[in-house]
Amino acid sequence: MRVVLGLLLLLLGLCGSGAQGEGGGLDERGAVEESSEQTTKQTTTDIWAEVRALRDMVVELKVELKVELRNMEARVKDSESQVNELKAELMVTKVQMELLQRENSVQATQLISLETRLTATESKTSDLEKQNADLQTRLSTSESELLVSKSRIDQLERENEVQATQLISLGTRLTATESKTSDLEKQNAALQTRLSTSESELLVTKSRIDQLERESEVQATQLISLETRLTATESKTSDLEKQNADLQTRLSTSESELLVTKSRIDQLERESEDLQTRLSISESELLVSKSRIDQLERENAEKPKVVFYTALTNSGQVGPYNADITLKYSKVFTNIGNAYNPATGFFTAPATGVYYLQFTVFGHNTNAMGLQVYKNNQSIMHNGDLQQDGGSEYLTNSLVLKLIAGDKIHLVLPSGYSLFDNAGHHSTFSGALLFPM
Repeated sequence: MRVVLGLLLLLLGLCGSGAQGEGGGLDERGAVEESSEQTTKQTTTDIWAEVRALRDMVVELKVELKVELRNMEARVKDSESQVNELKAELMVTKVQMELLQRENSVQATQLISLETRLTATESKTSDLEKQNADLQTRLSTSESELLVSKSRIDQLERENEVQATQLISLGTRLTATESKTSDLEKQNAALQTRLSTSESELLVTKSRIDQLERESEVQATQLISLETRLTATESKTSDLEKQNADLQTRLSTSESELLVTKSRIDQLERESEDLQTRLSISESELLVSKSRIDQLERENAEKPKVVFYTALTNSGQVGPYNADITLKYSKVFTNIGNAYNPATGFFTAPATGVYYLQFTVFGHNTNAMGLQVYKNNQSIMHNGDLQQDGGSEYLTNSLVLKLIAGDKIHLVLPSGYSLFDNAGHHSTFSGALLFPM
């Protein structure tokens, strides 16, 4: 544009110079008319050449101006698009500002609520500290009672073992008694048979004696009238006497045997009564023992069974870390009752009772190894060791805790500490329910 304006000014200046030449004096015009014609022709030729050059320049400038105008229009459109985008962003920013203001209001309300809850939590924490102190006292008392109970349990177990031995002995004696009773029953049956036979023979003998007595009476009555037949009768009587003697001998033997049999029967009856008494006592003791065994079986069946044994990992070195981490013992060998969760590393007491817990820590080429035991997110034990030479070392400890159903136990690796475990199962965690409460 500046170039075009400069050319226009130049043309105006040339036109002005021509006008001033025409306005000069008439005298000079005549004098210089001839010499000016040649100069004018030359000047006109040069001016037209310059005009043509200027025209060409104006055409080129028009083209350039059109290109620049198009570029400017494109830039204006881009600017308008950017302005629209900025407007949209501004609207979004305003909406976000309103949302942030509302969130700030909500956060201020929440902050006030959190401050109130924090005050209540601090008060509750103070109360919990007092309760923990009371629980520590009660825990000490419970541990003392636990030792006494454990001693009593050991005594009861010994008594149960003695009773089990006695029960086995009674079973053996009862078996022997039953066998002996069976033999005695067989002997009594044989004696009953012999006694029946003897009684039958005795009845036959008594009948025969009665018959002989009747016959003797008849013979005494007929003796006077039968003197003639005396000789024959004496011979027969002699035979009868011999038979009577034999019968007397047999009767005496039978009576002796009968007395012996009665004595033996009395003795067997007394022995049977003794056996019955002893058998009743054995049966009573057996019933008592069986009742005790049933009771123990019911108690053992009703008693919850909780036992677990785990190892840490097969990956080798664990730690050190910049923060405390919960150890997850992923290798589970025993988990009766499913109270241990390998996914979280937490042991949850399924029933209220006294539990025995044990852990083993192995450090390998580390300066610090150890762990912390947590009960319901409260640290109740810390065990650690600083190794000067950085070699290998084991650390084992155990706890006896009274846990309420739902209490959780987990192990934590403190920051800066490390452990080691592989297929050798060096670092372990185990526990069991001693007895419910």
